[in-house]
Amino acid sequence: MSRLEEALNEAQAVVVEQIDRLLPSTDLPEARVTEAMRYACLNGGKRLRPFLVLTTAGLFRVGASSAARVAAAIEFVHCYSLVHDDLPAMDNDDLRRGQPTCHKKFDEATAILAGDALLTKAFEVLAGPATHADPQVRVELVGELAQAAGHHGMVGGQMIDMLAASRAMDMMEVTRLQSLKTGKLFAFSCAAGPILGKAPIQQRQLLDAYARDLGLAFQIADDLLDVESSTEQMGKKTGKDMAAGKATFVSLLGVERARAQAQALVDQAIGHLDSFGPTADLLRDCVRFVVERKN
Repeated sequence: MSRLEEALNEAQAVVVEQIDRLLPSTDLPEARVTEAMRYACLNGGKRLRPFLVLTTAGLFRVGASSAARVAAAIEFVHCYSLVHDDLPAMDNDDLRRGQPTCHKKFDEATAILAGDALLTKAFEVLAGPATHADPQVRVELVGELAQAAGHHGMVGGQMIDMLAASRAMDMMEVTRLQSLKTGKLFAFSCAAGPILGKAPIQQRQLLDAYARDLGLAFQIADDLLDVESSTEQMGKKTGKDMAAGKATFVSLLGVERARAQAQALVDQAIGHLDSFGPTADLLRDCVRFVVERKN
């Protein structure tokens, strides 16, 4: 097992334990929505965003408990986005991570409420004194995640994505779409460590640049997998964008140029980490992993 695999497994264990603690099962009347929230969050996944939170926090010697809470918060937001993306009004998917999507497992109304509650829970966690002793740090985390997840972030990217099926888009538009829809949560995940550690602005800027390149490389790899992989390998339906006529990095560049562009972004992302030395090796391994993964 590689050092990255070990670190990803460790991060997964940390975030699952934290989610279980923050979102315990209950027998209260509202238990059904809690069950749907837990189903959405504890049903597998690579946990890349929590991994980035924990790893960047480690660069600045942030306490393990603080980092784990922020890692859980970003996973709440990511899972909320998946629950809502899968709804009939959005991508209308039946399969996620090899399991029935939340609205198929429960029902559409419960899935909507579960997504709403996961988003809200993320901000509850970030605002809690246990996340950081300094209230200014907590306020900054809340503000940064709100921007990353909102109408100029992930939600805005999803809106553009929904419009993409009905009109042609060029490379600049597709890049903006994915920078918002996918990239903004990666950016928050890499900003969390320096925010928690009160790091110098220059170090935060380098990690932000790394995150931008990582996010685009991740999405190009996703577009390639959507064309080249199977539903069984991916744990979700493939070929959807092509069937819908949506512009993607692969449709605009072709497979070989898209793969070359992903590799160029990997090299660029790694270059942003030079000043961190060996302490950032896991981040280097991570960006290589996102373009080499098989699902």
